Amino acid sequence: MHTSTLPPVAATGLRLRLDDLSDPRIAALLEEHLADMRRVSPPESVHALDLERLKRPEVRFWTAWDASGELLGCGALKRLSGDHAELKSMRTATAARGRGVARAVLNRLLDDARDQGVRRLSLETGPQDFFAPAHALYRSAGFEACGPFEGYVEDPYSLFMTRTL
Repeated sequence: MHTSTLPPVAATGLRLRLDDLSDPRIAALLEEHLADMRRVSPPESVHALDLERLKRPEVRFWTAWDASGELLGCGALKRLSGDHAELKSMRTATAARGRGVARAVLNRLLDDARDQGVRRLSLETGPQDFFAPAHALYRSAGFEACGPFEGYVEDPYSLFMTRTL
């Protein structure tokens, strides 16, 4: 796991904002995310959303920025039903890893989900070692393994997790 020599984001003025995805730096971060997903999973098992699908009305997309305006990470909530949402597009910029960006984004998404009336939040991620930091983050936030949800099917390249809010 990459550990940055920069200070934790809590000490650098992290700003989280509900975003319209218009900044080209967001597109670049999402392309990096999709490239990694395609590298570690077969095409039929890549469930990451592209930029256009993240702009749909059922998706709320959040970005994390430092005080100098550098994009540090992102994450999204996709509404599945009245009280169920899915966590999507969690990504920390390579240079910002190990600084608490993912934790800050996840906490904001959890708060946003509660504010939106979500009572169950689920996610799909890969089971491979590549995703071990994500697994640890999600478990520490109360997510537990579950079966497929909302159109997903059993897949050796998918790990499903959920939690109530």
